[in-house]
Amino acid sequence: MKYYIIAGEASGDLHASNLMKAIRRKDPDAEFRGWGGDKMKAEGAVMVRHYRETAFMGFWEVLVHLRKILGFIRQCKLDIQQYQPDKLILVDYPGFNLRIAEFARKEGIPVYYYISPQVWAWKASRVHRIKRDVHQMIVILPFEEAFYAKYDMKVHFVGHPLLDVIDPSFTDEENEDDKRKIIALLPGSRQQEISNMLPVMLQAAGAFPEYRFVIAAAPSVDESFYKQCSGKIPVELMRDVRGLLSKATAALVTSGTATLETGLFGVPQVVCYKGSALSFFIARLLVKIKYISLVNLILDKEAVKELIQGDLNKENVTKELASILPGGNKREDMITQYKDLRKSLGGQGASDRAAQIILEL
Repeated sequence: MKYYIIAGEASGDLHASNLMKAIRRKDPDAEFRGWGGDKMKAEGAVMVRHYRETAFMGFWEVLVHLRKILGFIRQCKLDIQQYQPDKLILVDYPGFNLRIAEFARKEGIPVYYYISPQVWAWKASRVHRIKRDVHQMIVILPFEEAFYAKYDMKVHFVGHPLLDVIDPSFTDEENEDDKRKIIALLPGSRQQEISNMLPVMLQAAGAFPEYRFVIAAAPSVDESFYKQCSGKIPVELMRDVRGLLSKATAALVTSGTATLETGLFGVPQVVCYKGSALSFFIARLLVKIKYISLVNLILDKEAVKELIQGDLNKENVTKELASILPGGNKREDMITQYKDLRKSLGGQGASDRAAQIILEL
């Protein structure tokens, strides 16, 4: 069977690649073509474009690059027509993927959406488009079933795929003496967000000279770019994000899937977010959620501190980081709440369950 699969960022590339593995176990003759990253390519997908070419963050940034984005959409539609897949699999990335879903429905291609757009946060009206264009919606967050049910739409909750790639032993309690003196910096996977977040994260380094500040480097970003963003501060990079989190004592994390990943590793964290002034202003008008980190959204409380826009500064980062390091007043409570987080996510096997749905229906 021929599958066309589209992912638009690093986390989508990871989850798509694991889904491809699961599909191939059930369909050994599976052929894959699509848009994504290195992990999908390593699993045998013929790659049309890499996500580093197509990822834009923020309302203003998307508007500036709209002509280029529309060109990518036209290219994708033409490529799907030429490839004629049996099934189309969309992974998150809603601004692009919902347009492709509408096109595929008109072409008579079954559409499977794996990892729902965050319609529960903003643009809930998109649910009606999803009901019309998507054959099956496969969700990974526990509250999403109830959200879609309000619109009389049945979806499939399969659990979170990060549980399949994170060794549970990493979250076991350890003697602090066994931990290396490392603070992990996860500034994101796009150059735009790295340039916004990394300089502020590094400003706190001087207050903790006994710790090494190590950057989780995205596979698609050159080392020279991190050095450029860091200015005169020496940087230490590690490409293996999970290897870094398994050694870290604490972390500063850009809002996104990385906040959940850090929580599943049991690493106390401070969540950071800063975008352009215009994008943030528009987001405040449109986004209808209490929190920006997945950890807090899933637990429905502020389990981890969020420093957003103007609050993301040297003084606040230093203060909050001190509170989650050994001896800090928030550390132990955060680690305890991480255990509740893992329990709520549905157990391992998300990729296999998603593959079964795609193959059966």
